[in-house]
Amino acid sequence: MDIVLEAFDTFIFDRVYATLVPASPADAQLSLNASRNVAADATFSSVRELPTVYQYHAASKYLQFQPSPYAYLSRLPRDNIYRQAITLYLITWLFGLVVYFIFSSLSYVFIFDKNTFKHPKFLKNQVRLEIAQAMEALPIMAIFTTPWFLAEVRGYAKLYDSTADGPGWWYNYVQFPFFILFTDFLIYWIHRGLHHPMVYRRLHKPHHKWIMPTPYASHAFHPLDGYAQSVPYHVFPFLFPLQKFAYVLLFFFINIWTIFIHDGEYVANSPIINGAACHTMHHLYFNYNYGQFTTLWDRLGGSYRKPNEELFRRETKMGKKEWERQVKEMEKVVKEVEGGDDRSYDPDEGKKTQ
Repeated sequence: MDIVLEAFDTFIFDRVYATLVPASPADAQLSLNASRNVAADATFSSVRELPTVYQYHAASKYLQFQPSPYAYLSRLPRDNIYRQAITLYLITWLFGLVVYFIFSSLSYVFIFDKNTFKHPKFLKNQVRLEIAQAMEALPIMAIFTTPWFLAEVRGYAKLYDSTADGPGWWYNYVQFPFFILFTDFLIYWIHRGLHHPMVYRRLHKPHHKWIMPTPYASHAFHPLDGYAQSVPYHVFPFLFPLQKFAYVLLFFFINIWTIFIHDGEYVANSPIINGAACHTMHHLYFNYNYGQFTTLWDRLGGSYRKPNEELFRRETKMGKKEWERQVKEMEKVVKEVEGGDDRSYDPDEGKKTQ
């Protein structure tokens, strides 16, 4: 996350902090002079003696963003812990929101099957409700997520930059499947735990409001639910080495994957991949397919349910017979799990434009 923070500081936040929390003219001049001497490899012994003087250290030797003068013109330098916490919170919240809207919208426009609107269990105003819930959840989730990112930026995680700093060249490849399997295992048990009657109604039920989700349902959940299922991603780099760029790539992948498994396009008819079809079975029938990426832990835990074959054929996927079968079983499960169905369905929703 230090690479991301450096980029945002360079292009956005240095100027923001210099404007909102400016340094005194004397301190600003001292910092600028210090930065010029350091950049020129000149001796500037007083820099080390003045904790208020910020010195630029690139987060990575492979990608560097040379700071502008604004980086030295604030009372809150880049390495100030309070500034870092504020900036990381804003990045987590606002940049997360941007990623959510861009990729959910792309999936909604180009992938999501609009015939889903006609499903008898598609809610009234569902798309708007999904977006509203996601917008409520993300800023609260960011509060709990920020301490993890802050600890990473301040050097407490096992993130490394070059292969020489890590376990070896072989780990540059192994870290990806290792990350997927480790996080998938923990998310399986966290997700399954969220279905326990003691916590389901308070925390996880808001996400199960969407029986036939759209891509916008990907982040539409109770904030503590969403955070709980994200914890394994944050724990991993504190337990195991992870290359910095791999870390950023994996976090981007996680967000995109979360959208894809809610897009209703059942491409992956795989006994291994827990794709959109498997996750649709989870939203329909609740107590199956808790995994995030694979079906491995569901199979070992006895909770795997193979998606109906009809879902993979376009002529039957949205057929009346399949829908009737889904509704009949879903209503029975909802009664068992929730005691009744308090959702508001609109039988005419399919005739409207979302």
